[in-house]
Amino acid sequence: MKFILGRKLNMTQIFTPDGAAIPVTAVSVRTNVITQVRTKDKDGYEALQIGEGARKVARIAKPQKGHFKDLGSFAAVTEFRVDNPVLKVGDKMELSQFNAGDVVTVSATSKGKGFQGVVKRHGFGGGPRTHGQKHSEREPGSIGGGLRTRVPVGMRMAGRMGSDRITVQNLKVVHIDPTENILYVSGAVPGRRGTLVEIVSK
Repeated sequence: MKFILGRKLNMTQIFTPDGAAIPVTAVSVRTNVITQVRTKDKDGYEALQIGEGARKVARIAKPQKGHFKDLGSFAAVTEFRVDNPVLKVGDKMELSQFNAGDVVTVSATSKGKGFQGVVKRHGFGGGPRTHGQKHSEREPGSIGGGLRTRVPVGMRMAGRMGSDRITVQNLKVVHIDPTENILYVSGAVPGRRGTLVEIVSK
């Protein structure tokens, strides 16, 4: 299994030799270092812990400094479940492990949209615009009153939207720029610019 951490840059398009335009998302890949190897005997499961990027040493807590030791000061740390890990602490994950055409699974945190109504959050149609209605264009309508004296569990209502972990499967690596360390993935990737992106290929 191949995996790496990156940062979402922006969306663009890449043209194929026959002139077709493919929408892609550019993902910048910075330093990826293995900071810990989880084993079944010690931790109960097998995984590799990866440190990504870099940040000021002053902004890292003491326990993290002791954990990272001389490996660096990382901006983010993520674990990937791996069977029989062969890599060791200090090894680097390189972008060269991926090739154009690889099918990947991408996970990231989606954009936060704050408190939203039912029309935007759930796609409700809103109320009628005529027949005596007033200011009811985006109201939720009835929430199922009748004999009930409570709101049913799971009722779709207004609330916080976004900032969820989203996983998109079956995306393809369209192009790799080794000089700039940029990976171009087909389609859209969740999150804003600068969002931490997990890319996995089996």
